[in-house]
Amino acid sequence: MSGPYDPRAIANLMLDEADRRGWKITNLALQKLLYFAHGLHLTKTKQPLVSGYFEAWPYGPVHPAVYRAFKPSGSAPINARAVAKDPLTGRARDLPKPKDMGVTDLVSDVMRSYGHLPPGRLVDLSHAKNSPWSVVVDKARTDVAFGMRIPDDVIMDRFRHHKVSVGTNPRSGEPPSDDTPFA
Repeated sequence: MSGPYDPRAIANLMLDEADRRGWKITNLALQKLLYFAHGLHLTKTKQPLVSGYFEAWPYGPVHPAVYRAFKPSGSAPINARAVAKDPLTGRARDLPKPKDMGVTDLVSDVMRSYGHLPPGRLVDLSHAKNSPWSVVVDKARTDVAFGMRIPDDVIMDRFRHHKVSVGTNPRSGEPPSDDTPFA
């Protein structure tokens, strides 16, 4: 593996997989799916899947770079793919797809297991008690949580708390629209 990968490239891979399966994915759902793939990869390999970091937002973990890349879609299903900008020319260019079969298999597994779930259910899963998101949010209530970042070591230590039963209806209902950082 030559990671960590550009998170937008992994997000594009997830969107390609969703298209193959006939699923529509919103930015809110994509954030949770990317987070689950990152957490699974961290727990299996002790190495991050994507570069950068996740933050604890009201509707769960969000990777800011991926959020910005797909923000134009709002709460609608994403139809475009993220691109990189050439720093010298400013022209858009395609992001390279990961060639590591372990990574493509992981993305396929995550999409098969979670990609069909409604965004509200993915939010519920990301909010599991004692999960990385929960720990950061709880810490912020009593202490300083720099930018609400969810460090990789917290993800490795706490990701196991996401193992909860998966039902069809989210506890809190579907989120009203796009996610935004805590105010």
